[in-house]
Amino acid sequence: MSRVIVITSGKGGVGKTTITANLGIALAQKGYSVCLVDADIGLNNLDVVLNVENKVVYDIIDCLENKCRVTQALIEMPLIENLFVLPSSKSLEKIKINLSDYNNIIQKLKTNFDFVLIDCPAGIEKGFDLAVACATEAMVVVTPHISSVKDADRVVTILASYKIENVTLVVNRIRGDLVARKEMLSAYEIEKLMNIKLVGVVPDSDDIGLYNSYIFKNEINLAVKNSFNVLAKNIINERYEQYDYLSKYKGLLGMIRRNIKRKA
Repeated sequence: MSRVIVITSGKGGVGKTTITANLGIALAQKGYSVCLVDADIGLNNLDVVLNVENKVVYDIIDCLENKCRVTQALIEMPLIENLFVLPSSKSLEKIKINLSDYNNIIQKLKTNFDFVLIDCPAGIEKGFDLAVACATEAMVVVTPHISSVKDADRVVTILASYKIENVTLVVNRIRGDLVARKEMLSAYEIEKLMNIKLVGVVPDSDDIGLYNSYIFKNEINLAVKNSFNVLAKNIINERYEQYDYLSKYKGLLGMIRRNIKRKA
């Protein structure tokens, strides 16, 4: 059965697009067919993050305006089987989008893919409503900062008014050394504050940037790859096992690593 998951947050800059891209890659690498949908009209960057912006011919607005079929707008990811991207429009003009028409596109994708991941725009305006209303599951992305948690908590409250079957939490950019020194909220503490199930933890990494954000690249560190593999397995099996981001900062050797990170 196809699953439609919206990846959302309370504010911009927490890494929703990176999570969407890497989760899609991890799922595709496990043999599932995946479509990534960029729901951020005008401020889209999913195609940029995946380095396929030069392959865009049609976008989701062209589909809505019947200028092309949905299949014509899909971009197949090079080097990764079973992974496709439906890009958003770069136009900043106000475009009237009917929820029913938008949902029809998502329903068409459901018939062809095991997973449809919707990269939701930040905030709670029209784009948020479109993305969330078409999904049956939601993944809320936060960083380990109080402001991010507070904003995301508001989104969880709003999600309760939609027909969302499952709302889960992903903590992004967490630093094990700071958590070990009690200078940063732990994933467990954030889960308790948010009161939703923690489905994934992604460690902070200097290797991830705007043009270098996907895990099949060799230069991405092993910790990041492993964390996304755990996240993908949890999504597939609907379980809540966690990547151990604290393991290398425990014990005497861990204390040495923490001190090295502090001085870096």
